[in-house]
Amino acid sequence: MYLRHTIFSLTILLLPLAASQACRRSTQAVTAEQPPADSIAPKRHASLVFGGDVMAHMPQVTAAKRGSAYDFTESFMYVKAFMDSADVVIVNLETTISETGNYSGYPMFSSPPELAYALKKCGVDIVALANNHICDKGAKGISSTTSVAENAGLKYTGAFADSSAFRKLHPLRFIANDIRFALLSYTYGTNGIPVPKGMAVNVIDTARIAADLQTTKRDSTDVVIIYFHWGIEYMRTPSGQEKELAKWCHDNGADIIIGTHPHVLQRPEEACPDTLGKVREITVYSLGNLVSNQRKRYTDGGMLLRLDITLEDSLPAAIESSYMFTWTYAHWQDGRKHYHILPPQVADTLLKAGTPARAAYDTFITDSRKLFDSLPGFYEIK
Repeated sequence: MYLRHTIFSLTILLLPLAASQACRRSTQAVTAEQPPADSIAPKRHASLVFGGDVMAHMPQVTAAKRGSAYDFTESFMYVKAFMDSADVVIVNLETTISETGNYSGYPMFSSPPELAYALKKCGVDIVALANNHICDKGAKGISSTTSVAENAGLKYTGAFADSSAFRKLHPLRFIANDIRFALLSYTYGTNGIPVPKGMAVNVIDTARIAADLQTTKRDSTDVVIIYFHWGIEYMRTPSGQEKELAKWCHDNGADIIIGTHPHVLQRPEEACPDTLGKVREITVYSLGNLVSNQRKRYTDGGMLLRLDITLEDSLPAAIESSYMFTWTYAHWQDGRKHYHILPPQVADTLLKAGTPARAAYDTFITDSRKLFDSLPGFYEIK
């Protein structure tokens, strides 16, 4: 995780950008052909929330220990209501899950099953598993991670214990309020650890992605989402390669592109309306950390992204984007450490002025709001 690298460890062929990413495709003319009155489909609406990296460093695991068991739910208690308000919540689970103990943090992550159950209990529905740590514990790690996710009631995609799971869950299809979604998850690599024989982890390869996008035919899919684990760690701006890949994916049928891995927030692309005043595509390069033990500037928080999707008539989906910054409050109380994900409306009242925690939080919020200042098409939920 702490190694710096470029996003591609494979052959990738991309056409050069012909113009700026800003307001690129969404400004194209969109016309609505009025169907017969008796064939007009009702307007459909669904809300999605996306979270960044869910880390489990050993101090977090130790803090969650309760006798012979573990409880991670307190980390999510202040954002549970926000996640519960959405139809579907998706996060990046950046650790493996062990059913036999021997837990570990960086650089080879292995976490208690209670983490998966806490995610489900606090509103998460889907975990993306294509990331650079999914092979940390080899075949046993992938097998137990996917097994525990299923047992906890979490859907998943991006890493698969066998070919049957790959065929069933890639792409991951789900329906929310009669809107049909397809979710694809890819990673730049697995830290040089080979994918175990018989298992699969989706890596970024345009030939593979193109073939996958071809399977998401519009007669059976309304919205295509790609979750990329990409970028350069701790860089607050996306690379040119990421921008090219995002453009290429949109041109080949992706509607929503969500990024994780840098462990810091990155400014999304502008959400630009078409001639009907509707945004049709979204690119968010990095959501930062949802929860972790990283405490350095920029790494101690992230954001929850909410996308409200509307389908009307035969037009492409319209997307409204909003976000809520989150800061991880790591503090000692009653003889042990606690981790809480704090939205501003909680942090502004909970954290006392003049304390180191309040100073760190204020720095994170100031940095984040500057980064997102005057970002067309997105608004902060306060």
